[in-house]
Amino acid sequence: MTDRIFDPGTPDRRSAARYMWWLVTSQPGRVLAGAFLGTAWMVCLTLPPYFLSRAIDDGLAPGHWPALAGWAGAVLGVGGLNAWLAIMRHRTMTRVRMDAVFRTVQVVVLQATRLGAALPRRVTAGEVVTIGFSDAAMMAQTLTITGPGVGAVLAYIVVAGLLLSVSPLLAVVVLLGVPLLVAVVGPLLGRLSGAETAYRTRQGALAARFADIAGGLRVLNGIGGKEVYAGRYRRGSQELRDEGYRVGAVTSWIQALGVGLPTLFLGAVTWLAARMAAQGDITTGELVAVYGYAAVLVVPVSFFVEGGYDLSRGLVAARRVVHLLNLTPETGGGDAPAPAAPAPLRDPESGVEIAPGRLTALVSARPADAVAVLDRLGGFTASAATWGGIPLAGIDPARLRERILVADNEADLFAGPLRDVIAGARSPGGDDAAADRGRRDDSLDAAIARAVRDALAEDIVRALPDGLDSVIAPQARNLSGGQRQRVRLARALMADPEILLAAEPTSAVDAHTEATIASRLTAARTGRTTVVTTTSPLVLGRADTVYYLVGGTVAASGDHHDLLRDHPGYRELVSRGTDDDQDDPTPQEAAR
Repeated sequence: MTDRIFDPGTPDRRSAARYMWWLVTSQPGRVLAGAFLGTAWMVCLTLPPYFLSRAIDDGLAPGHWPALAGWAGAVLGVGGLNAWLAIMRHRTMTRVRMDAVFRTVQVVVLQATRLGAALPRRVTAGEVVTIGFSDAAMMAQTLTITGPGVGAVLAYIVVAGLLLSVSPLLAVVVLLGVPLLVAVVGPLLGRLSGAETAYRTRQGALAARFADIAGGLRVLNGIGGKEVYAGRYRRGSQELRDEGYRVGAVTSWIQALGVGLPTLFLGAVTWLAARMAAQGDITTGELVAVYGYAAVLVVPVSFFVEGGYDLSRGLVAARRVVHLLNLTPETGGGDAPAPAAPAPLRDPESGVEIAPGRLTALVSARPADAVAVLDRLGGFTASAATWGGIPLAGIDPARLRERILVADNEADLFAGPLRDVIAGARSPGGDDAAADRGRRDDSLDAAIARAVRDALAEDIVRALPDGLDSVIAPQARNLSGGQRQRVRLARALMADPEILLAAEPTSAVDAHTEATIASRLTAARTGRTTVVTTTSPLVLGRADTVYYLVGGTVAASGDHHDLLRDHPGYRELVSRGTDDDQDDPTPQEAAR
């Protein structure tokens, strides 16, 4: 099967209404087809009452059976046409709504990718989930206005015209009555908007709390905090329920009025027409026609009310989407070109300078200081870091991500076959020719095998029931901590970036495994820029350059063995009972 990348286009982020309009203009052909089919369906609903009136006045009343049969056949024919139009309208509008849903999900995912590490600091996980599911579907439902909604307006005009041919008084009642019905519901739509906004905000916060509880359940159990957080979640859930009751109260009134008012209006028009028929102002057939027109009019009036209801809710959802899309990354966003060739990375804040094509290690008593250097060099946090003399803040983040990879030791591992977890974006897809696809799959399998070997993860593949095709649970919960770390390293090596910035890639494995990984990592990254944060002498011994950080800045740099000899603080930090261990430093060494 051919995989295709769907380009959602550039959304209009200036306001909620403009975003909704962008969803419409992104699929003009489909929207126009839906509007045409919806209009044809609505207008055709007005034909049976007219044909029925003609059958009564021209056929049944005078006893003219051929005319009766002809008009009855016309009623049957237009009924069949209306059934087909209804099916096609529904199919087309379903596609319109699905396109809007997938387009919104796509732009939200792309924005989440663009925000990168800044996303958790700017938006809660619950809010992103709510936007991607509830809000996207709510906005898509609003697009129904473009189909039956347009048809409802035209059907209203057609009915008014038909009633004008029967009785000007009835036409005036309809022309004035329908806007009055819509005006009665209008104030409720304003209340609904406020209630929906409060409900959505609280819903996102509660979803975020649930995600926090689920993600930290093991820790909460360990410290006895599970019940405390569960109590907070229960209180939040009760508050959300109360907000839901407010939304439900307004919604129930809108829906009740949407059905009840048109019915009352139908009764009033029918009563007026019956009096006119009794007085001889209109014929029996015209009375039947007026009743049919009024009954048909219930449909567009209901669409008016429902359309206003959907539009109110859709704008609430669109505001949340626009808010997310208007967030900007904490760094980058410029249009400066990245260096054309491998170039040094420099972090003025710490004094670290990474030479291209070499293995560099960062050592710190506080691992967070070393990781902060990686974040700055990777362009994930605002800094004065440069790449080949070009400020990272001025380079498009997308260009940075293509060439610089920050391998976080806590990076997410998504559910799926182990093969896909490691391969990531390089999973097969795109070619139509079977031979080309086969060659690509062979090449991909070979690359996965190399990455698995370099990360010393062969035992993981062998231990799983289906090898690389075994399904990995979300966050790889069915793997141990050391196995997850090696899978993350294999994924980073599989990506084969020009610059790899890896945080503690061997911290969760034993010494023997660590030594082997260090050897294979060095071989796999020969000639490419690699930076690791670590205090392991097994890794440090293979580094070309080691930076010893104190308080987040460079205290010393050089070869691992030279630092062991000359800097007691470094020696104390990295010694693990190896042959490199030495006696306590003399006062003179401590002074150095």
